[in-house]
Amino acid sequence: MKVSFGRAALGAASAIAIACAFSGEAAQAQTAPPPAEAKPDTVTITARRLSEADEAVGLDSASNLVAVTRDALLSAPAGVSGLKMLEGLPGFNVQTEGALGLYEFGNAVTVRAFNLQQVGFVLDGIPMGRSDIFGGSPIFRYVDNENLGSVVASPGAGDVAQPSYASLGPIVEYHSIDPDKNFGATLSQTWGDDNLRRSFVKVNSGQWGPVSAYASRTKLDSNLWRGGGYVDREHAEAKIKLDLWDGAFLDFKWVYNDFYDIDTPDMSKAQYYGTTCPYGVNEPAGRYCGYGRTQPAGTLTNLYQYNTPGFTYDTTNWYQDRINVRNDALYGVSFHSPIGEKAKVDVTTYYEDKDGWGSSPETYGALNAAGTNATSDTSLIGRYLRQKEAGLPVTAPRGTAFGVSFVGGVRFGGVVKASYEVGFNTFEAGIWLEKDDYVRRQQRANHEGGIQTGRILFNEIPYYRRAYESTRNTTQLFIKDKMTFLDDKLKVEAGVKSLKVDYQMSGYRDFNDYYRVVAGRGVPGYGPQTITETYEDNFLPMVGAVYSITPREQLFASYSENYALPRGTDDVYSIAPNTSVLAPHPKAEESKNFELGARTTRGAFYGSVAAYYTTFENRIESYSGVIGGATETFYQSVGGVKSYGLELTGAYKPQFFDEKLYFNGNLTYNHSTFEDDVAGFANTVSYTGCASATVLCLSGKTLPDSPEWVISAGATWEPTDWIVANISAKYQSDRYSNFVNKEEASDYTVTTAYIDFGTGDGEGPLGMLKARVNIDNLFDVDTLAFINRSIAGTGTFRPLNPRTVSFTLTADF
Repeated sequence: MKVSFGRAALGAASAIAIACAFSGEAAQAQTAPPPAEAKPDTVTITARRLSEADEAVGLDSASNLVAVTRDALLSAPAGVSGLKMLEGLPGFNVQTEGALGLYEFGNAVTVRAFNLQQVGFVLDGIPMGRSDIFGGSPIFRYVDNENLGSVVASPGAGDVAQPSYASLGPIVEYHSIDPDKNFGATLSQTWGDDNLRRSFVKVNSGQWGPVSAYASRTKLDSNLWRGGGYVDREHAEAKIKLDLWDGAFLDFKWVYNDFYDIDTPDMSKAQYYGTTCPYGVNEPAGRYCGYGRTQPAGTLTNLYQYNTPGFTYDTTNWYQDRINVRNDALYGVSFHSPIGEKAKVDVTTYYEDKDGWGSSPETYGALNAAGTNATSDTSLIGRYLRQKEAGLPVTAPRGTAFGVSFVGGVRFGGVVKASYEVGFNTFEAGIWLEKDDYVRRQQRANHEGGIQTGRILFNEIPYYRRAYESTRNTTQLFIKDKMTFLDDKLKVEAGVKSLKVDYQMSGYRDFNDYYRVVAGRGVPGYGPQTITETYEDNFLPMVGAVYSITPREQLFASYSENYALPRGTDDVYSIAPNTSVLAPHPKAEESKNFELGARTTRGAFYGSVAAYYTTFENRIESYSGVIGGATETFYQSVGGVKSYGLELTGAYKPQFFDEKLYFNGNLTYNHSTFEDDVAGFANTVSYTGCASATVLCLSGKTLPDSPEWVISAGATWEPTDWIVANISAKYQSDRYSNFVNKEEASDYTVTTAYIDFGTGDGEGPLGMLKARVNIDNLFDVDTLAFINRSIAGTGTFRPLNPRTVSFTLTADF
């Protein structure tokens, strides 16, 4: 595709979308849950990348409801992350490392004033728990876009019936497709930049009496687009459906994910604009700066306990010491059955097994002039000496240590929902029970021979940091009534839920449980601790209404109150303070969400608009710091936050293009600010904006990584029944990188494009074949995208990936 054509198509799409004041990546066809009964005299636009209008704008929903349909999912680059699937929805701002978004530590999602860990995710009725990389169940480990039917999102006021202790309002549901009724297979192969190779194989059993099933396997390999390292992902899914009686059925689900990748570094603005790469020898400066493919020459001088003549390696910038490994398996069973004509019941049970580890290096550290003591008690050699003095069974470091965190655990539970229709009421009720056990062990290990290429010696531990187990026991109850009035023109929903989470952490939380430094020497620490807390709110209401002004126009409004387990709970509770055994317990996060909107389905155009206002109490915010040579995330309460804004989405298919060309876009305006100044902020740095050195003045400041404007627009062209071409662009405005609004990341626009050939149905010149070309960052924009925010200092960033092209060939049999 030529740049001139791309700019022309983009300009036309942007002009029409903004002129209509509606948006949404509708070329990535949005849909809601099962469509409502057809409205009389309603003419709607249709296209291969657009859903029916009532689905696209969430007809009959009391809140703003948006979605991505299957056709749109299959138009995305093969292997795309489950989070990248959200970036075409109004309100959702997604930042990822790379075109596919597979690097787990490089993902960021904001929607309104919510972030990734404040969004609830559900897969086929199974709650996904928290999105933490350590110990969580992030959705991108459990989905492949080829097996999804839709991704349905509520950006602000989630349903009380949805199971989640993480959501402060937003809920995203991923729905997998059912097995095909006919026997068949799908073979797909993708080639792309950075030596991308991805194969997808799927077999459908067809219908065998009451049973149908499918199984699929994905293998993806790719080099990192910057620095040394690669990605290796193996993913498998299976689903069995057993038809029972009168619409009743059983679903059996299994997902397996084996993931291995290498870290990439954040960088400051100075490093990004610098002339050298600070992370790897012979690595280019700027956007391509990454960890070194080879070890740079360093020094091992003045070693206190160990030295091997001839070895000169002591670096944290070699990629082979920065590894992430995850093995996850999810098992689910769902039962659905109508009970007569007025009632139905749904039961979902699940079991998840998680295992993995991650590593980062730590250099030996410095000694004093006498060579008998550490200059810093927090260096590798310093911690070793202090833990040795405290009587711990540690071994002297041999240079750069291999820092490793082992993670694992199991999560299991069940969801039961029932509904009963009587008169103009439909009553619903349900319960969710879950137990989540998580273990984490963190320490440093030596390399054989004192060099980083040597074998890792897990029997030689220079120091210990963490070894704990955390448990969450969750109970959620809900009741809801859906009522209809005025000949079905007015629909009202009212419900309430109760949420209780019993939390416990047991073991060694951090350094002070192993040892403390008193009068310059290491002494025994507090020892293993057990901490318990209960988070509970028994009245969380939701009320909403939708009114049909005409068969084509609706007004909707909703209000909800939400309560969530504190963000980063394990990280907060694993703080072992210097001055007392127990740290203060964080309060639960709370929010109130107001929403008002309208939607229309008019011939060649459909769209919706929603205005919202959200308030928070006990908001938990994250920021980054460096511990032992590795960037770690910390969490701190910032008090109150308020947010208000506007979301528009729509699509337009003018007849004067012979219905071969259509446009879409979305627009989000969001204003989110801190409400309070915070005293005693952890790790507070010098900030001249406050009169007191002990207070961080945040009141009135904008939340970091929160763009005020996000606008996207797209154009889709269908010249024949076997070609679909699309170009889409997304703009986001400036964002602050720190809490005190003293540093900004510039605004930018990124453009994507794809072209599909063939339908795979045996018709057209390609017959059973389909081919697709995807281009991410079409115009090769070079800018900073992902933000690791700081408190009052400079933030760190990840650059936007360069132009990335992939080609996918698919055959359906």
